[in-house]
Amino acid sequence: MNIALFIVIAYIIVLYAISWYSTKLSKDGGITGYLLAGRGFPAGIVAVMVAGLAVGGASTIGVAENAYKVGISAGWYNAAWAAGALVVGLFVAGKYRELEVSTIPELFERYFDTSGRVIAVVGQLVIQIVITSLQYVAGGAILAALLPSIFTFTTGMLTSAVVFIGITLIGGYWAAGLANVVNVIVIYFGIILGVILSLKDVGGFSGLTLSLPAGDQWFAPFAGVGLAVVIANFIVMITQAHSTQAVVQISFAAKDAKQAKKGYILAALIIFPIGFLSAILGIVAAAKFPGITPALALPQAIMSLNPWAAGLVLAGLWAADVSTAVGLLLGSSTLVVEDIWKRFVQPDIPEKQQLLLSRVIVLVISLITYFLAISVLGIIKTLLIGLTLTTSYTLLLLFVIFAPQFCKRGSAFWTILTGIIFLAMWQFIPAIRVVAHPIYLAWPVALATFFAVYFIDPRPAKTYTKGA
Repeated sequence: MNIALFIVIAYIIVLYAISWYSTKLSKDGGITGYLLAGRGFPAGIVAVMVAGLAVGGASTIGVAENAYKVGISAGWYNAAWAAGALVVGLFVAGKYRELEVSTIPELFERYFDTSGRVIAVVGQLVIQIVITSLQYVAGGAILAALLPSIFTFTTGMLTSAVVFIGITLIGGYWAAGLANVVNVIVIYFGIILGVILSLKDVGGFSGLTLSLPAGDQWFAPFAGVGLAVVIANFIVMITQAHSTQAVVQISFAAKDAKQAKKGYILAALIIFPIGFLSAILGIVAAAKFPGITPALALPQAIMSLNPWAAGLVLAGLWAADVSTAVGLLLGSSTLVVEDIWKRFVQPDIPEKQQLLLSRVIVLVISLITYFLAISVLGIIKTLLIGLTLTTSYTLLLLFVIFAPQFCKRGSAFWTILTGIIFLAMWQFIPAIRVVAHPIYLAWPVALATFFAVYFIDPRPAKTYTKGA
């Protein structure tokens, strides 16, 4: 009997059972029930949704991949994510819920103009497609290591995609919320078990230190990644937590502003430890398996354990991918349905057709992200560059909420367009890379553009009153 296969199959069955059950919770909510759980999430579900979105392939496989090369400082990636959730919870999650919107681009059209909404959709879809594709990369690495006689890296990605799509198509946002309760438990149980058993296998921290390749980066708090990159991580993650559709949509689905706020703060506590735990597993892999592909560092470390432990731990890692991918797919579907189809193609589309369209969009985006995943190299690096694009969105949202008098009709369009152009230049013109990370230039560029529009555009932003 293949124990690891048994555990994976059992886990998939549980997730599909949850998805089928969740259809009862959302059946009377129509499209709002499918895409926003009928705006009924309590704080606990908000917390596991945010944590599930945060703790995905980048936060486990990606961190271990980085730690395999640079040591414990790779774990700051998750600490940065936790900081993002905390700041959103303390300052804006409740305000987002009170806006009664479904998407960020919808909000931009309320205050700016239609062109701002259109370009906002384009940027958000690019961001979410990049993040989703990385979940397939991590899922493929996990299944290939877990069941090498059954899965290759490519077929592992395909299988992950099938599971992600199935759960999303069946149950919608309630399925994502309830599945993440299970996912977060499995993730924590699996990662902690893996750390304990892996350290025991190498003789504890003292044995691990003696077994590592030469270098003083392994347990240095900042030296491996570098302080400039750690700071950049915090800026990026705090920025994206304010304005990535999949993250913000969770606040839109909360019961009320109080539940949204509490949920994000609780999520920060859940997210913080996972990065450093995953980094330890990457360091163990560096000691035991020098010279392997870094993306396989964490799965290889786990597969050296006994079969039951290995199966449970890797199921936890795969749970991280499932939790993130489902939320991302629903966020992307919401963008296409609300901001493109209903706004420009078929404004009076019947609700049953909206539900069908949402599921078709999930399938289409899944295929796009799967083919993109085949070409992705370097999980953390790819993700952080993609998330830099959220700078423009965050700046605009903060001004809308706290200083609307500075907003003009053209603010959204020009600020986001400039952000897209800057990131494209960063990718293709090496000469402009004068700082350690694009985020250090993204904020000045966004601010300069925003205030240039403020002085040039004579049209004030629109005012919006709830219920108008």
